[in-house]
Amino acid sequence: MKLTITSFLTLDGVVQAPGGPSEDRSGVFEHGGWLVPFADENLGQYVAEWISLADAFLLGRRTYDIFSGHWPRITDPDDPVTSRLNGLPKYVVSNTLKNPEWQHTTVIGGDEDGVVKEIRALKDRPGGELQVHGSAVLAQFLMRHELIDEYRLWTFPVVLGQGRRLFAEGGLPTSFELADSRTTSTGVAVNSYRPAGRPRHGSFELDQ
Repeated sequence: MKLTITSFLTLDGVVQAPGGPSEDRSGVFEHGGWLVPFADENLGQYVAEWISLADAFLLGRRTYDIFSGHWPRITDPDDPVTSRLNGLPKYVVSNTLKNPEWQHTTVIGGDEDGVVKEIRALKDRPGGELQVHGSAVLAQFLMRHELIDEYRLWTFPVVLGQGRRLFAEGGLPTSFELADSRTTSTGVAVNSYRPAGRPRHGSFELDQ
């Protein structure tokens, strides 16, 4: 399976609590719900399109808790997002979650090497996509181990000045190639990128 990550972020790279004020207040974050004013028909259309490609989901503990408290309560069988999130296998990376109640959930725990090994084994299975949604801490872990095959980044036209960011200081230098580009009616830039090795460098300085 191809491992893809979908992330909502602001112009200054913040990914914390896009969907509501109570999603994640860590770090005294007071801007939760910044995505909602930009939600439109395009957002739902693109999410449904991409989630139809999933054969399984890989989630961090915080995002898993948010999703498991919301999606099982929506039972419309014709909803393309609900049916896949509730019906497909879900893998959550955690050393504290012991008895997950959301159906089709498997916990991946242990040390860093063991988690990487299990995720690589999932990627080696036949199928479409192993999708990560949100899960910023997990995403940074996957970046360090170069496990992500495609990044789907939704950049919203807002700056917050604080909050957890997707690309952390000291991350692995990486170059990307653009795979797809769209824009929603509210001005959200939706770009898909694939890793393309290490950054190359040049110079515009004039020869002496």
